[in-house]
Amino acid sequence: QVQLIETGGGLVQAGGSLRLSCAASGRAFNNERMAWFRQTPGREREFVARVNWRSGATSYADSVKGRFTISRDNAKNTVYLQMTSLTPEDTAVYYCAAQGYYRNTQEYDYWGQGTQVTVSS
Repeated sequence: QVQLIETGGGLVQAGGSLRLSCAASGRAFNNERMAWFRQTPGREREFVARVNWRSGATSYADSVKGRFTISRDNAKNTVYLQMTSLTPEDTAVYYCAAQGYYRNTQEYDYWGQGTQVTVSS
């Protein structure tokens, strides 16, 4: 059974930084995509960033480009999201997601439970 466990959320002041971690267990990943999404109450879940497990190729939402960095540690089966220059608009529950098999879409099969990030002004 695949599990994704997110850690690293919390309260930070505007302009600050946080690093989220997503530890995956239950299977090995090969060429699949791993991603971070976020959601605020009353809004749809929003794509933040993704990384290809094998190549390390990344992609970002325009709203976080230049501020957030996604990376992975294959040996630890862990994906990270380094967030800098945070603003109150980044406040959300952040979710880690993984594909069960590779496809060139934004479809993900596994989801973590989410971690709250709150940015105060």
